Amino acid sequence: MSLKYDNDSDFHAKLIADVLSQYPGKAAKRRSKHLSLATSEKDAGEDPNAISECEVKSNIKSVPGVMTIRGCAYAGSKGVVWGPIKDMIHISHGPVGCGQYSWSQRRNYYVGLTGIDTFVTMQFTSDFQEKDIVFGGDKKLEKVIDEIAELFPLSNGISLQSECPIGLIGDDIEAVARKKAKEHTTTVVPVRCEGFRGVSQSLGHHIANDAIRDWVFDKKDLEFEPGPYDVNVIGDYNIGGDAWASRILLEEIGLRVVGNWSGDATLAEVERAPRATLNLIHCYRSMNYISRHMEEKYAIPWMEYNFFGPFQIEASLRNIAKHFGPEIEDRTETVIAKYRPFVSAVVDKYWPRLSGKRVMLYIGGLRPRHVITAYEDLGMEIVGTGYEFGHGDDYQRTGHYVKEGTLIYDDVTSYELEKFIEEIRPDLVGSGIKEKYPVQKMGIPFRQMHSWDYSGPYHGYDGFSIFARDMDMAINNPVWGLYDAPWKNDRASAGGSSMRT
Repeated sequence: MSLKYDNDSDFHAKLIADVLSQYPGKAAKRRSKHLSLATSEKDAGEDPNAISECEVKSNIKSVPGVMTIRGCAYAGSKGVVWGPIKDMIHISHGPVGCGQYSWSQRRNYYVGLTGIDTFVTMQFTSDFQEKDIVFGGDKKLEKVIDEIAELFPLSNGISLQSECPIGLIGDDIEAVARKKAKEHTTTVVPVRCEGFRGVSQSLGHHIANDAIRDWVFDKKDLEFEPGPYDVNVIGDYNIGGDAWASRILLEEIGLRVVGNWSGDATLAEVERAPRATLNLIHCYRSMNYISRHMEEKYAIPWMEYNFFGPFQIEASLRNIAKHFGPEIEDRTETVIAKYRPFVSAVVDKYWPRLSGKRVMLYIGGLRPRHVITAYEDLGMEIVGTGYEFGHGDDYQRTGHYVKEGTLIYDDVTSYELEKFIEEIRPDLVGSGIKEKYPVQKMGIPFRQMHSWDYSGPYHGYDGFSIFARDMDMAINNPVWGLYDAPWKNDRASAGGSSMRT
């Protein structure tokens, strides 16, 4: 729904000024370009879907010395794009630390026998030592691939995820990939995702997309019969089962999901992607590159969709159905009507408990904008949002969601985010694991919106009920009434953390 509410533009502008006043002049000037307010609809230019304008600098190198919350190119490639492909083995090529830190942390659900035909939650590393830095690691990498071929014969391919030292010493992983692919008659994909590349994990997404284009597409003769209603779901990583929830809806309206990558994906799903009739992008930031390539080379159109909350689910389903014509459109209306009573029951239950609660978001990918209307479907208000590694087109799209006066922050520093939260005192903060415990120590409810705090799925109609339940449990947990000492209990009511202090 389009919930009507106002944000306090003057108060938020003062917050930005107060935060910047604590920096030296040069640093304040740089950071001022990354902090802003959503302006009115009349300032939104020619975009017919915009309800505000979000104008900030983005995708720029973080200031050395500040506590940024970004990741690196390796994280964007291995942790996001390649890691969830379940029947491939992904080698972290370099010292053990990067592979260890990225080991099974994103809750990419999958179906299969781990260690037999699926490998998402296993870690494979070439475990670089000092001698490998000095003499090179190509031979060691070859040995690792040979061992994998022997120990895991049901794996369908290998990706080589380069860590920083590989780029610095100049190992030729492409030559190794070609040699071993030929020896073992399998797919071996070298990915030049050294962590020092780019300004954030965003370049890692781009590099990973390019590796799919160059090393996976058009490399095999595929036995696959395409159909008129075939779609790829791209950029859904199946966090907590999200991709499964999305597949249910798409199949209910009569479509065939031939590729769902990379969450719960097989290599075959990626290989046959160019045979589909439509690409549906969930995470635009991480997968728009390969979708644009398929549009240019194979003439496959693409569109974004949003399955967070009933308002966006209905809009997305109708937009998708329009591409396929009257038969799918009729089935879509039937599906929407089927779930309306269920949605009404969820809203009736949680609206009285959540309506008017204020939320601040700081996440990566698409979530700083896509989840906004899910909150608003429950009567909640978004007072601030921002991206860890967003680009200009992400903020342009955010103007489709946020109201005038919303606080907008790009690559926010730990200091800035803490001060914004302290002064606004929202009823809920949705961000990542690094922000979770400092926020809770402020006495403010928190939900981990990268991996759903071990819950989910949040996609689809069933996911909306789980989302509503989780937000209610976070905000209305009676523990927040016990946060202050008994003699300072003016805020000691359930959910009382919303009062500004």
